Amino acid sequence: MNYKIVSDSSANLFKLKELDFQSVPLHIIVADKDFEDSETLDLNEMQNSLSSHNGKSSTSCPSSQEWMDAFGNADVIFCVTLTSGLSGAYNSAKIAASMYESDYPGRKVYVIDSLSTGPEMVLLIHKIAELIQSGTESDVIFNKVCEYKKRTHLYFELSSLDNFVKNGRINSVVAKSIGMLGIKIIGTASDEGTLKPVDKCRGSRRGYCCLISHMKKCGYSDGQVIISHTNNPSGAEEMNELIQSNFNYHDAVIMENRGLCSYYAEPGSVLIGFEVS
Repeated sequence: MNYKIVSDSSANLFKLKELDFQSVPLHIIVADKDFEDSETLDLNEMQNSLSSHNGKSSTSCPSSQEWMDAFGNADVIFCVTLTSGLSGAYNSAKIAASMYESDYPGRKVYVIDSLSTGPEMVLLIHKIAELIQSGTESDVIFNKVCEYKKRTHLYFELSSLDNFVKNGRINSVVAKSIGMLGIKIIGTASDEGTLKPVDKCRGSRRGYCCLISHMKKCGYSDGQVIISHTNNPSGAEEMNELIQSNFNYHDAVIMENRGLCSYYAEPGSVLIGFEVS
């Protein structure tokens, strides 16, 4: 069977070793500029446009046709999307899957709502790849990944809420007071797929320690960890060292946030995806 894994660009992932993979771009719209969240996106240009623009900005998900184009000619496609709690990407992919299966009888598209973004999506994609390479049947892969999703988590430390304000998702007075006080917002991807604040800390170091505390509460011991950051490699490395010292764990995978994730997790932010036993 010819397998393919497809994801939208909020996973910050553009290639996989030894497997056919394709990222479908979301878009970040700032004034009259449309930034396609692809591998060639100029992040500095996008971030500069956002910081200098005082008006509303927005994001848009892939169309059903864009998903269809990404499915290509594969017999079996596993499609992982940004949480349906924040985006229409999942619904758009489901429509595309139905169209694809209708156009190509005998082929199958499995659409998985990550209920998350960034690093947690990467964990799901890696699990799919692992199961494909082990020769597991496609229906079994889907069921196993759905079960695995119950054991993965996303937590994050945000340095600013400006783009949440510009996207109309949070009160500007609240966001401004947080920025002036140097407070970091600690949050998680909820079971419903929304981004849920769980703590406030003053200063990055306290924020990272708070993330460690939440990992312990989730029952983390030695599972995979993926850290992504927005213009903050030193913060990601500091978080990695804290994980090593608290859990005696080897190096986490460290990634850079791309367009969509860096839109909401602004410069200085750190996200952590991890699995528990």
